Amino acid sequence: MAWPKPLPNRWVIGGLGGTCVDARDHVFILNRQDVLDGELLGGQLAPSVIEFDPAGNVVNSWGDANLLDPRLHSCHFDKDDNVWIASSPSGMVQKYSHDGTKLLSQIGRKGVFDSSDGTAKGTPLNSNAAQFFMPSSIYADRQNGDVYVSDGESGGGNRRVAVMDQGGKFLRQWQPEGMTTVHCMIMANDGMVYVCNRVGGKIQIYDKQGSLKKTLDVPWKAQTPPAAGKADENGGAAVAIAFSPDAEQRHMFVVNQNSGQIEIMERQSGKMLGSFGRVGRYPGEFDQPHGIAVDSEGNVYIAENRGRRIQKFKISGQ
Repeated sequence: MAWPKPLPNRWVIGGLGGTCVDARDHVFILNRQDVLDGELLGGQLAPSVIEFDPAGNVVNSWGDANLLDPRLHSCHFDKDDNVWIASSPSGMVQKYSHDGTKLLSQIGRKGVFDSSDGTAKGTPLNSNAAQFFMPSSIYADRQNGDVYVSDGESGGGNRRVAVMDQGGKFLRQWQPEGMTTVHCMIMANDGMVYVCNRVGGKIQIYDKQGSLKKTLDVPWKAQTPPAAGKADENGGAAVAIAFSPDAEQRHMFVVNQNSGQIEIMERQSGKMLGSFGRVGRYPGEFDQPHGIAVDSEGNVYIAENRGRRIQKFKISGQ
């Protein structure tokens, strides 16, 4: 059965920055709206945020360009089923009501960056403040409401994990060791904070205070040996992370853009259990996978940037 169902109203979507799943297993995608010249002659620009029910039907869509920054990067549902959104480049993160009708809170200011001149051209400051420069991921701690933001999606931005209280007050930060970018971050049920070392091919695991506890490797190998010798990165081996839905979160799914596949790993040990996908544009293949989410049944959703689509996978043996 096809998932999702065809989009309504001749919608045309751009690259997908991210995806997330709510408490009812509804899947949200972030549409960057970067469509090609001429495409809208045959269709209409799809909204920035699109919600699908478990059957793949579009049940809601929204997005105010006056509020959102355009290059949407990731989303996250908190314990109250409100949705947090990060964009990059940006100087803010935002929390919306589930249906998108209300902007409930905003940390940072739209158009103002944590840089030497307040713009995207300035030198990153990594300030002890609730202001950002290329935020990539958000996680609201389900125990106390503290908001964790990985801030540094691309080179030239900040390079840290910043923590605010639920009111947006800055609490602390740390700069992950050996990272040139901080592309993704997620918290496990045990309170450990998993941070993507995208180019380094590692997942670095911290406690809530920023103390490094463990590092897991995400190995990859070029399928075609390069003529010049060493293979260049093609997006990185640790791009985005999601966990299996069991209470122990035994499994971890990692987007590996270098290999064009999704790695299945033991969360605690980092042992490789398998993978799925390959480079391509047919069903089950990926053209720059970028976002990942898992629902309560263990289905895995992959959002593609260049491929401009979302795919659903059933993982056996979970």
